Amino acid sequence: MILVRGSGGGTDLTGTVFERGEEPPAYKGAPNEDAPYVWVCDSFYEVESGGSPLVVDGEEIRVAFEEPMPRGFDTRDQAVAAAREHVRTQFARIGVDPDDVEVEVTAADPA
Repeated sequence: MILVRGSGGGTDLTGTVFERGEEPPAYKGAPNEDAPYVWVCDSFYEVESGGSPLVVDGEEIRVAFEEPMPRGFDTRDQAVAAAREHVRTQFARIGVDPDDVEVEVTAADPA
């Protein structure tokens, strides 16, 4: 399991790349379970009302979450590149400059 964590605007977002032999969560529209690497992470966007509160750059905004959309990849590099892009895109959707987002990729500790 590979964790991809983005930090920006005073908040964080972490997603997971599941590797061959690990079982990713099942969602409607999940990729072929034979994919060697599966990326799973929340997607969200800013809304005027409703949603959940989130503090970004010291200001509270409201965000709505979309159902996670797992994506399958043939190689680790493809999965991690897509994960980095996804994390930066989510921050851009709430007004954080994607170039200001720090992305960290780490192997999860198999407890």
